[in-house]
Amino acid sequence: MRRGGPSVLGIVLAGGEGKRLMPLTADRAKPAVTFGGTYRLVDFVLSNLVNADILRICVLTQYKSHSLDRHITTTWRMSSLLGNYVTPVPAQQRLGPRWYLGSADAILQSLNLIYDERPEYVAVFGADHVYRMDPRQMLAQHIESGAGVTVAGIRVPRAESSQFGVITPGSDGQTVENFLEKPADPPGLVDDPECVYASMGNYIFTTKALIEALQRDAEDIGSVHDMGGSILPALTERGEAALYDFSANHVPGETTRDQGYWRDVGSLDAYYDAHMDLIAERPAFNLYNRNWPIYTHSGQLSPARFNAGGMASESIISSGCLIRGQVTRSVLSPGVVVDPGAVVQGSILHDNVHIGRGAVVRGAVLDKNVEVPPGATIGVNPERDADLYTVSKGGVIALGKGQLVT
Repeated sequence: MRRGGPSVLGIVLAGGEGKRLMPLTADRAKPAVTFGGTYRLVDFVLSNLVNADILRICVLTQYKSHSLDRHITTTWRMSSLLGNYVTPVPAQQRLGPRWYLGSADAILQSLNLIYDERPEYVAVFGADHVYRMDPRQMLAQHIESGAGVTVAGIRVPRAESSQFGVITPGSDGQTVENFLEKPADPPGLVDDPECVYASMGNYIFTTKALIEALQRDAEDIGSVHDMGGSILPALTERGEAALYDFSANHVPGETTRDQGYWRDVGSLDAYYDAHMDLIAERPAFNLYNRNWPIYTHSGQLSPARFNAGGMASESIISSGCLIRGQVTRSVLSPGVVVDPGAVVQGSILHDNVHIGRGAVVRGAVLDKNVEVPPGATIGVNPERDADLYTVSKGGVIALGKGQLVT
């Protein structure tokens, strides 16, 4: 935070394996997955923290972290003169020969970061959601409430509760009365029985409360050592947990359409749908908000080029692309080539994908370096696609990094 304000250390939990995003996570951690053409998922949380002047941030990594580590170290360079940093922190086995047992254990094994920095507050945020948020507003409520932890919550349909940690607010609307991790049939809200508050995976702790909670959890042999599954329920039982309603958060430059937007892109269908949110005339999530930018680095590439009658509509086309076919309702990362006669519809193409002459790609996610041969089809014959590729419940076809297309 700025001089004179409370001292806050940011800890980003970025060790997620992301099994439901396979094959996109076959070679990388979930927070390193490309999103929106040029971004990585981790860029959203880091941008929110940095825009809010939380400028000392540790990113805890574990699973296949090379591309994530490389992205953070090459992109997120802060002013060392002012003592600011964004640094990846790999699992170090500080408490013995074991890897992280859960997200709470990841922080427990990294307490040296907190002891070294000695912050008043610790912002523990997840690394794989798409949203804009000003954490300062959540911090202000946390300080005023005197709670040990404040958890950000967002209203979701009760039918989706099994995907999230669910918060039951007290009668004051702020105290957390109950916290259930992925319940099958939780009670609805008093004012909206068909909705619940889902945890966004973003927490602000008073440092003392966090350290004590982690130490108590470490001594509990029955614990799963997870932030949502262990720490939040324990602090709720002690009356130390508070709810922050994400709908009350506002960032500069937001529109009435994208205010309060938050997506957990943990599955292929959710990942695909979130991309489709980007390309409308009035997008549900606006990447072009310069007052609260999402930062990244996509390399030094020439502008996108359209030749031989190539065209694109309702799409995002990144630098370095060469379009000589037809692209509609799609998101193309840097270096994508679409040859003459090729058709790309409703698809997400990662870096350096090459669509050959006359090929057709519909409703697909192609990871980097995939080459679609001339005349080949993806998304045209469902039975053939199901035999050859990964197909989600919603019908999204996904090909992994460099996967061969026949």
